[in-house]
Amino acid sequence: MRTGITITVSASDRLRLETIVGNGNTPQKHVWRCRIVLLTADGLGVSAIMRETKTSKTCVWRWRERFRHEGVDGLLRDRTRPPGTAPVAPSRVREVVALTLTPPPHEATHWTVRAMAKAAGLAVSTVQKIWRDHGLAPHRWRAFKLSRDPAFAEKLHDIIGLYVSPPAHAVVISVDEKSQIQALDRTQPGLPLKKGRGATMTHDYKRHGTTTLFAALNILDGSVIGRNMQRHRHQEFIRFLNAIDREVPRDKAIHAVLDNYAAHKHEKVKMLPGYMPKISDVLGDETGVGHRR
Repeated sequence: MRTGITITVSASDRLRLETIVGNGNTPQKHVWRCRIVLLTADGLGVSAIMRETKTSKTCVWRWRERFRHEGVDGLLRDRTRPPGTAPVAPSRVREVVALTLTPPPHEATHWTVRAMAKAAGLAVSTVQKIWRDHGLAPHRWRAFKLSRDPAFAEKLHDIIGLYVSPPAHAVVISVDEKSQIQALDRTQPGLPLKKGRGATMTHDYKRHGTTTLFAALNILDGSVIGRNMQRHRHQEFIRFLNAIDREVPRDKAIHAVLDNYAAHKHEKVKMLPGYMPKISDVLGDETGVGHRR
């Protein structure tokens, strides 16, 4: 147990300590360190200093010793401590990154964090940090498809050009179908929405077969021309084209962008008056069709 510790504070040190304590912008950790020294110089014991500064006994001893050896500057400086775990060397980090970019040697589709930790001889948390710092996520992937068509860029410009800059006196529509839509009906009417309760419906339902939705989106104003039909054949597609022809003003040319579904390329579709195939096999399945009366 430490006894008989005395501190002699010079007039200049006392002035400096009191200035630090009295400054409202001083960090509190510096304030109570200086107060420990000032109270010790005033003759207070350890117990009294502990009550005044609300610190522990070892804390009082530590900062009195620091002042004796380093003066006021020692109270304002925190000693650096070595990290508990040594940082990973940059060469090891580069090794993990390079290994992540290669296929795993074992039977797996991608590296897992535990497999990488075992292969690199590092902790799982270390591998996670390296991957996070370098933006690596081996478990994620995105699909893509590159066209082998040598005229891909030209066809792409034609279709995107229709969307971005539609021709004058023309309507550009995007046509598609949604087949196998179940026509379901609840066995009883649902209860309406009211305060404190959402709308409700019965758990059981009646089947009324399926339907196919044909839709054409006007790129310019967002309007949709839609029809529900029983089947999904070229006959229904022709009927839908006739419906579009009736709804679009007669003085407008129609440019339709649609996919390469077999019903769209049927011989009877190609025999329609005004059918002019513009582009085929663009972006995998996009086809541009110019349709004029």
